[in-house]
Amino acid sequence: MASSVLEATRAAHEDLERLERLAVRELQRDPANARDRLFQSHRVRHMLDLVVSTSDKLVEIYEDKDGARKDEISTHLTAPVQSDIFPKYYERLKEIRDYHRRNHSARFVSETDDYEELLKEEPAIEFTGEEAFGRYLDLHELYNEFINSKFGSLMEYSAYVGTFAQTEKIAHNLKATRPYKEYLEHILEYLMSFLYRTEPLQDIEKIFTKLESEFEEQWINGEVPGWENKGTEKESVLQESAVDLDYYSTVEELVELGPEKLKEALTARGLKGGGTVQQRAERLFLLKHTPLEKLDRKHFAKGDDLKKEIALIEMKMKRLCEILDETIAKVAIA
Repeated sequence: MASSVLEATRAAHEDLERLERLAVRELQRDPANARDRLFQSHRVRHMLDLVVSTSDKLVEIYEDKDGARKDEISTHLTAPVQSDIFPKYYERLKEIRDYHRRNHSARFVSETDDYEELLKEEPAIEFTGEEAFGRYLDLHELYNEFINSKFGSLMEYSAYVGTFAQTEKIAHNLKATRPYKEYLEHILEYLMSFLYRTEPLQDIEKIFTKLESEFEEQWINGEVPGWENKGTEKESVLQESAVDLDYYSTVEELVELGPEKLKEALTARGLKGGGTVQQRAERLFLLKHTPLEKLDRKHFAKGDDLKKEIALIEMKMKRLCEILDETIAKVAIA
């Protein structure tokens, strides 16, 4: 194999250094106006994406799954005997030149040698007329979806903009439905798109990862905003249908409670209450050694899963609304 892997590695490292320097240089520049600031953010986002893609290719090279890197090191970097020094040197030089001739300077990130062009780019960012180049949200489609739904109500557009994130005002029996979940997903999708277009340096994935971790604990304790009564209701039902598993050593002992008592105990915990009395007893007995939050999701009732999914989407949507608070306030005022 002609020398390429090591030269590609060197070139990629060089690209990373140049991109990092360009990103720092761009961030040190004071934008002239809001439009320039938005372009600056997208230029830096582009550079960071190139850093990630180039780093991914470097990882593939270093993993060396096909052994090409190892072979090349063995072939070209072992010390030659004295008489072969110059022939080996010129052979290596020729291979490097041939490689660069074939690969246009061996750069992963750009076909041009002029990295300065990255600082002059004007990113193509699509906004609707109502969004006014990122100054406002355009919630008209979501507004129409809301007022024409069973869970929605008639109101002016300006009132909707100021209250669409206040999901706790919607009755629980109207929220635990597929149409409401789809509506929330549409809101979340739009807010994520708007945030990416207006604040491309925000790490939405990182924000959601942290939020999901917080959500799990809050959900178990019945502390998710808008779903707080879930915990108190469940606690009340648990007390009414209490089955202290400490008093039961086998599934057979639980079977003696009967199908109705077992069903009450299961549904109070959000678990499936159907099946034979034996199956119900086995399902409940799982909790003797496994905490409810660590139990396999296949044992939970679908209705409870839907509520949990909806509550998580609501929480994500509200988090994005907090980030976009100033933009939302401008729409409401307008």
